Amino acid sequence: MGLETIFQHEVATKFAYPFLLIFFIVFAILEKTKLLGEGKQLNSVVAGVIGLIFLSVVQPRLIVENMILFLTVAIVIVFVVLLLWGFVSGEKGLKFEDAPKPLKWVIGIAIVIAVIVAVFWATGISTGTFDFLFKQSWSNTFWTNFIFVAVVVAALAVVLKKSN
Repeated sequence: MGLETIFQHEVATKFAYPFLLIFFIVFAILEKTKLLGEGKQLNSVVAGVIGLIFLSVVQPRLIVENMILFLTVAIVIVFVVLLLWGFVSGEKGLKFEDAPKPLKWVIGIAIVIAVIVAVFWATGISTGTFDFLFKQSWSNTFWTNFIFVAVVVAALAVVLKKSN
């Protein structure tokens, strides 16, 4: 067994980190919305109780742990993309507000797909869904036809939009 730091200890990873994450998220929401009034003590007690209840149930804690793993990897990927974007754009910079509308749609759709895949993976239903969609006798024909129809629809949309 390898060396273990205090940050990797089971008490930290299975209890402290999940509790603190849920506690601070719930506390911040209660403070921002003022749902229970102005009292920080009441908000902290409610957040603490919700955090303890969260610790006592295994499956939601595992889902949150997996989603946090996805989030950390996604943050690193976004950082690398923004770093490369900065290298390409030079001093003036490329602003997202100035980007073409189709590029914004592509980025938005990619984000939605990434989050859906992450939720499937975090909940453990990804293998069954993947097998159902891509490893069936009908899936090869379906996806070929789906992509063909999508390309035709996209081409028609571009042509019809340019004619207007």
